Amino acid sequence: MKKIISSGFIASIVLLVFAYLCLLVMPILLPKVAEEYYNPAFVNDESRNLLYYVHPVVLAFGLAWFWNRFKSLLKGNALMQGIEMALIYVVIATIPSLLITYSAINVSLLTTGTWLLYGFFQALIAGIIFSRMHV
Repeated sequence: MKKIISSGFIASIVLLVFAYLCLLVMPILLPKVAEEYYNPAFVNDESRNLLYYVHPVVLAFGLAWFWNRFKSLLKGNALMQGIEMALIYVVIATIPSLLITYSAINVSLLTTGTWLLYGFFQALIAGIIFSRMHV
């Protein structure tokens, strides 16, 4: 349990930094995608902005629990284990969520693709952290 909490805490911090960096870099790298967030389909309620920063914390602890349960099935070095965990996360959680979101909200396939990549890299980062901490 101690490893889940400590690795979840470290992954939370790193994923929070990653989320913040993505907020800063996305409008520069993908201005068309950034413009989509001004669409009325997106909630423009500042009281919910905190949830963007809560998400990486919840995800980190969920993935830490998952890692603790299934780490023996992930083979290879830290990078390979991280990639495998990211692929599992993308297939089990990200793609199904994005399919329902894409079907219900007026967003482009490009925006949906960026969310897919974002989820993959979140799980990859967490997987590498867990691999190094759960030796």
